Amino acid sequence: MRIARFSLNDTPRYAFVQKDAADGKDYLVELDGHPLVGGQVSPTGNRYALDAEGVRLLAPVIPSKVYGLAKNYEAHAQFMHEAGHSDIKHAPEDMVIFTKPSTSVIGPDDPIVIPPCSNDMNYEPEVAVVIGRMAKNVPVAQAMDYVLGFTCVNDVTLRDLQGMDPMWTRAKGFDTSCPLGPWIVGRDDLNWRDACISFTLNGRDVEEASGTTAKLIHGIPEQIAAISSFATLLPGDVILTGTPNASGHLDPGDEAIVHVEGIGDLRNVVVRG
Repeated sequence: MRIARFSLNDTPRYAFVQKDAADGKDYLVELDGHPLVGGQVSPTGNRYALDAEGVRLLAPVIPSKVYGLAKNYEAHAQFMHEAGHSDIKHAPEDMVIFTKPSTSVIGPDDPIVIPPCSNDMNYEPEVAVVIGRMAKNVPVAQAMDYVLGFTCVNDVTLRDLQGMDPMWTRAKGFDTSCPLGPWIVGRDDLNWRDACISFTLNGRDVEEASGTTAKLIHGIPEQIAAISSFATLLPGDVILTGTPNASGHLDPGDEAIVHVEGIGDLRNVVVRG
């Protein structure tokens, strides 16, 4: 199952994404209803090609809140230390959790805007978890029951401000800092225990940014349990699970593509604000 949020002539709608057996292309099968509200959804009978006139993919959800984990892969923790961004050589034992506001969320092909206060924007390709129902004090063993699915995310970070500020509000919470998409892949349709993550910058595969969720320090069920122990997660809320390896600089005009095996590509272009 793949769930997309799209606009048709500037009107937001939801759809299942289905591959046509005849031409092998993906199509949007429009839905009547909201897949995150809990009611029944059914096809309207309308179907649109992804490149049809007036059709544009949107961020698959607009969450009430976004939580993220920092240094949740040993390789990324070591990279941050070697690059001079952290005094700690290894990943911390406890989870390091930060937030992004809903205003940080953008969708596929939306521009990532460098704010005037920064000169060092970095990409961080990751797998994002989309919560499917209200979750509070969830045990690890039951955590995946609360997941709707997964999507790609670029946890864009202002590295210069991250080093200056004791809190990461500006560095990770600025407008356009949370590109999500292109759609949500259902919980049972992704090998989330070993999903391969890769990144392309201006058409070049950045090998040092790639990795797999098999190397997460704190796994996805543990993340959901920990966050739900202090905050109520609502349908559509998003958890950024961590970037697996090195990150890097983004300049105006750069094309950034996050790829997660089993989900697809999330493409955005960088502009100067």
